[in-house]
Amino acid sequence: MSSSATLPAPSRQLRLARIAVAALFLTNGAVFFNVVPRYPQIKADLGLSNALLGTAIAAFPTGALLAGLLAGAAVRRFGSARVASFGIVLTAIATLAVPLAPNWPTLAAVLFVVGALDAIVDVAQNAHGLRVQRAYGRSIVNSLHGVWSIGAVLGGLMGSAAAGLHLSLGVHLLISATVFSAVALIAYPFLLSGPEDAERSTSASPVRREAPGTRRRPFGHAALGMIAALGVLAACGALVEDAGSSWGALFFTDELHTGAATAGLAVVTLQVAMTIGRLTGDRAVDRFGQRTVVRAGGLIAAAGMGLALAVPSLPTALAGFALAGVGTATLVPAAMHTADELPGLTPGTGLTIVSWLLRGGFLLSPPLVGLIADLTSLRIGLLTVVLAGLLTAALSRTLLNHT
Repeated sequence: MSSSATLPAPSRQLRLARIAVAALFLTNGAVFFNVVPRYPQIKADLGLSNALLGTAIAAFPTGALLAGLLAGAAVRRFGSARVASFGIVLTAIATLAVPLAPNWPTLAAVLFVVGALDAIVDVAQNAHGLRVQRAYGRSIVNSLHGVWSIGAVLGGLMGSAAAGLHLSLGVHLLISATVFSAVALIAYPFLLSGPEDAERSTSASPVRREAPGTRRRPFGHAALGMIAALGVLAACGALVEDAGSSWGALFFTDELHTGAATAGLAVVTLQVAMTIGRLTGDRAVDRFGQRTVVRAGGLIAAAGMGLALAVPSLPTALAGFALAGVGTATLVPAAMHTADELPGLTPGTGLTIVSWLLRGGFLLSPPLVGLIADLTSLRIGLLTVVLAGLLTAALSRTLLNHT
């Protein structure tokens, strides 16, 4: 039975706060993904080679990594609501510089700034989502990540439509920035106010707390080991997700000899399955606990991708990517939640560190799989997904088993 069965219904204010933070997740996913489908036009307009375009694009995760560790301080100084809402506005404004870039170094500098802002917003919106979750007393953070995925799909569709209609990049991004900045600003007044840790003492959630007046336990070696394990878990989630976006289409064309249209189904299948897993994951977490859901999901992801690689065919590959997506759907939210509850840390610190390690996983995953593929084959390279699933199952014991 769900642990939330005896909890009172959330107040209207709390329901509005949940809708508002979900709107921030949606906009955060949509803003940058409006830019992604326009890369071919950007490449053509600036006369870039694939290498130069790739170098410019790599500035985005670089900016995210360098600025991501500042997010905790920003949240403590200004509050997660303000940082998330106004950070989205700044991110949207920064994207307006993309069509103004005259060369690849300038484009790289713009994407560096966008990545830096995105990393700070990401931590802030997750910190606020976890505040709302604590007030609810049951899991909601998985659905918030699902809404982010919907926003990413929405942004990608907007970018693709704008390219298909031959809308100028400047006009397209101005429309995107205006719409999503407005959504973020409208959402802001409905977010929770007060100190970042206010809900830790008032929530009906069974999260462990310290009694008033007790001394905060120091952040010792055991806690360092915990946050390192949580960082590895988050990186495993990044590796699985990147397998679909960076290598799925190539696996379909090179190993399964499919056409380009069919090859695109790899990332679509994984992302759709992951989105469904996140939108439905909160109920599973409330019923079985985070630890149990993540452990089972890791084994499902490993088994699914293992089957796809052992018996390569279009049906097994689609099933493998789908199972990898749904199996790791709750992994990153669970790691973030546990990090945010570690004792001995100021609000936002654990979440900031795990988010930073997650982005490191996204940065290191493509060259790691690519190196293994060059030395052996892409099928062997994608065995890293199987290993990530098994490692997830093994490290799931470090997660909190409740919301």
